[in-house]
Amino acid sequence: MKKIIITTNARKDLFVLILVTLLVFVLSYFFDIFVFIVRFLEKYPRDIIYVDEVITVLLSLSIGFAVYSWRRWVELRKETSERIRLQEELLRVAETRAEAERIICKQLHVEIEQRKQGERNASSQGHKNKGPFRRPS
Repeated sequence: MKKIIITTNARKDLFVLILVTLLVFVLSYFFDIFVFIVRFLEKYPRDIIYVDEVITVLLSLSIGFAVYSWRRWVELRKETSERIRLQEELLRVAETRAEAERIICKQLHVEIEQRKQGERNASSQGHKNKGPFRRPS
């Protein structure tokens, strides 16, 4: 089972959401907001004719926002997994390239050493033939 890590922004948002929910609960409890709404509707029934439509719209909006956020979350998970896969592939390519560069550098180093050795051998051969007391032929 994967461990879910909550980022700092998500924790802050969750904390604010819980705080606002508790504040609304406390205010509703002390000021009896629902009772106020019911009394207002009983007192002025002709002035407010679209209450049932407003409640239906608010309910459908809350369900719609829940579905919308769930779909965005699924989309984000897919994008995150794709990004992780691409980053891992990029790391493999970088490691392969670094290994290839290391092999090329090693081969170049060997070739340089072979040339230097060949030059040393050629120069030492030249010194044997051209000593201070030998005459050129």
